[in-house]
Amino acid sequence: MAADDLALVPNASAGISTVYAALDRRRSGEIVVTDHGYGAVTMGAERLARDRWDGGVRTARVPLDADEEQACEAVFAELSEATDLIVVDQITSATARRLPVERIGAEARRRGIPLLVDGAHAPGLLPAPLSRLTCDFWVGNLHKWGCAPRGTAALVARGPLRERLYPPIDSWGAEDPYPDRFDQQGTVDATCYLAAPTALGFIEHTWGWRRARRYMDHLAGYAAQVIGAAFTELTGADSSVDVGMPVPGMRLVRLPEGLGATRVEADALRDRVARELGVEAAFTSFGGIGYLRVSAHVYNTAADYEYFAETCVPVLAEWARAARGRHGAP
Repeated sequence: MAADDLALVPNASAGISTVYAALDRRRSGEIVVTDHGYGAVTMGAERLARDRWDGGVRTARVPLDADEEQACEAVFAELSEATDLIVVDQITSATARRLPVERIGAEARRRGIPLLVDGAHAPGLLPAPLSRLTCDFWVGNLHKWGCAPRGTAALVARGPLRERLYPPIDSWGAEDPYPDRFDQQGTVDATCYLAAPTALGFIEHTWGWRRARRYMDHLAGYAAQVIGAAFTELTGADSSVDVGMPVPGMRLVRLPEGLGATRVEADALRDRVARELGVEAAFTSFGGIGYLRVSAHVYNTAADYEYFAETCVPVLAEWARAARGRHGAP
């Protein structure tokens, strides 16, 4: 990646909002997203298409267990002469899977459609997230797997459209070319940006990123196994999840019926677990089913997930029974 392709932004969503603000309607104002997209990003696409482009959003339905070919077919089926923009995740937040952004990028380029890749989870988790990837815009958070201070993300832009990108705050660098104009934004504290190389280097020098990724992937697999087995023992239901194009360091465990079936319910469950059980955990939903999204990093150990299986899973199973009872389900 060339240095002049990269601007630093507070987070992936800020980078995506920057792209949305810069683009004009060229065709019929349609934006193609997937049903795995991050909610705030999809809402931004809907607002752009509706309020500025007088268009709409088409959603590619990608089954959770879809392989690369099936995922491509689902996305390509929504493309047309009306498509002005494609927005797709490199690693999905809610469903912990990859999408074939390399093939989607090649098809987008062939059709002349700008592609925005949401790589929020990619830095650190993937060894080279921009390798072999053709896209107009890419965003990735450095404060997730990269362990940089919170509020550090990368916006990568290639091609002529990048000259339309401006930071959210107009400042004295506004007349500078991209990406220089992003370097000075009023009183924005750049400390987190300056600390990012040290954070990324710490992982490399202490463990090595390749070794760290192997550890994270092995531990996430163990976590899903031990937590899923605990749920199955209590409920009798299979908690395993078949995820197409899985990613290292992240797994899904299916929750018992009655828990987290919608985004609002999943968020409420996250807050309740933190408040009553003192555990920070990620709960998501997809297709009307609730999931525990397990993540692992170098600072985690097997004991973290064994504790969750022994202490939290019985409580969650009881909450699920109570929820089903309130709705008259067994």
